[in-house]
Amino acid sequence: MQVPRLLPAVFFRTETGREPVREWLQDLPKGERKIIGVDIMTVQFRWPLGMPLVRNIGSGIYEIRSRLPTRIARTLFFVHEGEIILLHGFIKKTKKTPNEDRALALQRKNAYIKSS
Repeated sequence: MQVPRLLPAVFFRTETGREPVREWLQDLPKGERKIIGVDIMTVQFRWPLGMPLVRNIGSGIYEIRSRLPTRIARTLFFVHEGEIILLHGFIKKTKKTPNEDRALALQRKNAYIKSS
């Protein structure tokens, strides 16, 4: 029997030491945090994954699509050297992932690659 390989999840850290995704998660109600955490864990153990849980949004960035009881959350990430780098998290309010959220994730991805 083959044991699933875990891809470690790493929180993107700003130059000042903040971890925006961790902070976003900590501000959510416990039940919602748990749903998002299970979704992230599923990606860690079953990568590569596709719809309905994971969608490629371009530039090597993917979104984890979490269904919460009354709303929808997205966690943007990319895979780098065998790790899932969690770049940005938000509650989705529009049909399409907003350009500013994509741009922020891409900016953080580029900063992460530059610093690693």
